[in-house]
Amino acid sequence: MAQTVNTRGPVTGTANRSRKRKPFLLDLYSTALGKKYVMAITGIAMIGFIIAHMIGNLKMYLGAEDINHYGEFLRELFVPLLPRTIFLWLLRGGLIVAVLLHIHAAYGLTVINHQARSVKYQSARDYQVANFASRTMRWTGIIITLFVLWHLADLTWGTVNAAGTDGTFVRGDAYGNIVRSFDRPPVAILYIVANIALGIHLFHGVWSLFQSLGWNNPRFNKWRRHIATGIATIVVVGNVSFPIAVLAGVVG
Repeated sequence: MAQTVNTRGPVTGTANRSRKRKPFLLDLYSTALGKKYVMAITGIAMIGFIIAHMIGNLKMYLGAEDINHYGEFLRELFVPLLPRTIFLWLLRGGLIVAVLLHIHAAYGLTVINHQARSVKYQSARDYQVANFASRTMRWTGIIITLFVLWHLADLTWGTVNAAGTDGTFVRGDAYGNIVRSFDRPPVAILYIVANIALGIHLFHGVWSLFQSLGWNNPRFNKWRRHIATGIATIVVVGNVSFPIAVLAGVVG
């Protein structure tokens, strides 16, 4: 009987090497589920900031002393544990990271959805409820990003703010800077339009947030819509009231 000869070459260790795995968080983020979680978590952080920012700015109606004192309070947070304004800049840095992660996750989800068109990010019912808001999310996001840059240049850096008698930005005079900025009708209109876009973005963002976290039971959809509508309405009404109050002479 002929003997079978094994002609297979020597086995190397390459075949037995285990594939190097990514760290757990990076591995999770590479999936659609991970990106949805990142969008939800960063969205919650940004919603909290937006609401807190709007509430703080309501001090404008109490007068110059109150809102200027509020601005100084933010700059003095955790002093003397930290140098003046450091904690405020840490908060700003964290917010910037949250915004960048939010944008990156949104882009990643868009790519994944285009690659697998049979798998939709929204259910049919969700799409009907948030139809207009969902269709305009990309554009409202771009508008908000550009507006934030203008807002910083206007009331934080002062480079486009015509405050002061000599046309320079008056640091520390939050009340005066706001009034002199919104006293310009084109700027006031810009703030109003941008905040309407923010409201549309917030509505769909809050609605989708529940789905991303798995809280999309049909029994809760009515409450989801109420919560999304309520948050968007409060933010828009509060923020839009500032330029309108200045133009109407209520504040000035």
